[in-house]
Amino acid sequence: MEIKNVAILGAGAMGTFYASKFFDAPEFSTVLVARDQRRDLLQQKGLVINGTHYSIPVVHPDEADSPADLIIVALKNHHLADAVHDLKNLVGTHTIMISVMNGLDSEEYLGAVYGMDKVLYAVALGIDAVRRGNSVTYTTPGKLYFGEPDNSVLTDQVRNVRKAFDRAGIPSETPADMMRMLWWKFMINVGVNQASAVMRAPYGVFQSSQDARALMEMLMREVLEPAQRAGINLVEQDLVDWSEVLKTLSPEGKTSMLQDIEAGRKTEVEAFAGKVVELGGNYGLSTPANQVVLNIIHVLEQSSVKS
Repeated sequence: MEIKNVAILGAGAMGTFYASKFFDAPEFSTVLVARDQRRDLLQQKGLVINGTHYSIPVVHPDEADSPADLIIVALKNHHLADAVHDLKNLVGTHTIMISVMNGLDSEEYLGAVYGMDKVLYAVALGIDAVRRGNSVTYTTPGKLYFGEPDNSVLTDQVRNVRKAFDRAGIPSETPADMMRMLWWKFMINVGVNQASAVMRAPYGVFQSSQDARALMEMLMREVLEPAQRAGINLVEQDLVDWSEVLKTLSPEGKTSMLQDIEAGRKTEVEAFAGKVVELGGNYGLSTPANQVVLNIIHVLEQSSVKS
């Protein structure tokens, strides 16, 4: 099946980037899915990506009248429970769903509602998109890693999505062990997202400060043993590999969690530190760094969250 109709749920920095790439490719029909005030703002103001204005069609969930071939879910974790049923009119027999959300749980959540046979795993790595109002800027698109848990033999679904990404100019890769990649990205988010939030530090601080990297790596190391207990082969070398990726990011770039703190929004700390603490409890492991950061970010949220 050739993918032609694409729907994106979530118009933050990530969702906006992927929506613009499909919208720019004339062979796709691309829509954003939104309701209420978010829908009104997207229709009235559109989006500005790297200085270019986009008027991407916006469909109300209750007014969608045909299924999408591909749905990309790009929400914050705490919005998924309320928004997941907004996709019901867009999911058909052959619909493929991809979550570019942070954390370990969104795929299973989508699968519980719509069936795991429709869901592929995905992580975005290296993209440094920042959203301010209706404007998104980025210097590197990074790469989207996606597929089935085991990609040693590619399924038709994966091949079809890869062709669609190629046509849209979205850099992508299908790693053989997708679950290891999912956990590796989770480990990165636990480290750099949370450390950046508590220190109000863009990527450049981590590129230049040994102290900043020390906190980041302390948080990340608390993911290694839970991962191994879960059958995922994360090792110390994976921290070194991330350090090489970190060097390539724009020094002015900011993690999504830092952007949330600065904007007074709810963060995804429960999906990061909260999940590490939960895993530690399940496996009888100590996770003191993530417990401290969980408490600190909760305080920051209580002091500044607007919505």
